[in-house]
Amino acid sequence: MKKARMILDRDYAIGRIDRRLYGSFIEHLGRAVYGGIYEPDHPTADRHGFRRDVIDLVRRLDVPVVRYPGGNFVSGFNWEDSIGPRDRRPKRLDLAWATTETNEVGLHEFVDWARDANSEVMYAVNLGTRGPDAARNIVEYSNHRGGTQWSDLRIKNGAKEPFNIKLWCLGNEMDGPWQMGQKTAYEYGRVASEAGKMMKLVDSGIELVACGSSSLTMPTFGAWEYEVLDQCYDQVDYVSIHRYYGNPTGDTPGFLARNMDMDEFIKTVVAICDAVGGKKHSRKKLMLSFDEWNVWYHSNAQDREIVKRDKWGVALPLLEDIYNFEDALLVGSMLITMLRNADRVKIACMAQLVNVIAPIMTRNGGGAWAQTIYWPLMHASRYGRGTALRPVVQSPAYDCSDYTDVQLLDATATLGDDGSLTIFAVNRDMKEDIKLTCDLRAFGELRPAEHILLHHDDVKAVNTEDQPDTVSPQKGGHGKVDGGHFTIRVPALSWNVIRLEKAE
Repeated sequence: MKKARMILDRDYAIGRIDRRLYGSFIEHLGRAVYGGIYEPDHPTADRHGFRRDVIDLVRRLDVPVVRYPGGNFVSGFNWEDSIGPRDRRPKRLDLAWATTETNEVGLHEFVDWARDANSEVMYAVNLGTRGPDAARNIVEYSNHRGGTQWSDLRIKNGAKEPFNIKLWCLGNEMDGPWQMGQKTAYEYGRVASEAGKMMKLVDSGIELVACGSSSLTMPTFGAWEYEVLDQCYDQVDYVSIHRYYGNPTGDTPGFLARNMDMDEFIKTVVAICDAVGGKKHSRKKLMLSFDEWNVWYHSNAQDREIVKRDKWGVALPLLEDIYNFEDALLVGSMLITMLRNADRVKIACMAQLVNVIAPIMTRNGGGAWAQTIYWPLMHASRYGRGTALRPVVQSPAYDCSDYTDVQLLDATATLGDDGSLTIFAVNRDMKEDIKLTCDLRAFGELRPAEHILLHHDDVKAVNTEDQPDTVSPQKGGHGKVDGGHFTIRVPALSWNVIRLEKAE
């Protein structure tokens, strides 16, 4: 059995963990809305048409914020289409995904759904085909108490109290040639600055997210962030980053190291933010919103065929990745990476929440079940609260296709406000368990409370409607505390949540 060592100290603190780190995303894309959260004819549907089986799974995740309504979709979206009587809402061609949007579910309905899911809305405004005027109008509609054209229209449409949406995205991936209304960095920075200024004049209590590069592989990455922030630094509070990973070649060791790329991405964008802040002699420190992240590659070929066959259909089954066990391991490491950067990454949204590259899957008229990636997100959301700690980890390492010295044990820890300690760990070793010894002398008397283990012998194992528990959490060994040192076995190829609590 291989050995690893971790030193933890309450003074080695990275920072407070923002609860919004465990957010998600619902775009008007595929079956995320229609057939996902909303299906009026479903046996579990409530009086508003929302599936109760889905909302139960969402509540278990404890998702604090949901980004909406896009995504690429938002760059061609007229927000006014989504309010008022449903039978008067227009059907529109969605050029982003080659489908037809019915607008049956709109702003009011989604706000109600989010509240029922114990979540908040992170709303994206269209800065592709539209601009600052439409952006300030929707803030007025959503957040102003009354006595104006837009706020009174909200009241007329059935919502007397404001929605109080406090987090807003200034467009989406505006550097991408696939984006409707693509802009240069200067063009986007200027429109984001003016839209942000006007939106905050309507409601000074909102927070704004500027679009960073849609990927670190974009040829303009870095230069885009610098120019955009040079134009809108004073107006915004966060800059977005997006990243997806895949394993089309079946290289599991290389795939499981991809969160090292994620860490480099975060640190590079942080450096650019601070460079612009330094240039401006600003005391404000910009934070990051990692508002799209996940594994995404399983459905690519299928999606091309669906669009070719059913172009302009409604709620086409697009981006329906079926996740396997190794996907869950990488998702766990991606969550660990965000916790290790919790001083600057304050918001994150797994893309997406239901059916579309999602932890939750449904069948129209049928069941809803948790995919493999559901479990690391749920565990991190439930136990990764409080203060992120900076661990010192000594672990055996390996080399892979893109990286050298990849630690076999990928781990971090959080300190709860109640004094509890949670260790999150992924063992990347394909065959061997790791004996982990933790130096916990700085925390006083602790005792093992729980070891949650996610493991399967087949890295390609998946969950289905008929077999939803193929990859699901199980109890691991509790480990042993001896004189301020804690020892536990971490099985090969596993996601682990190791919890310790104060000894009474």
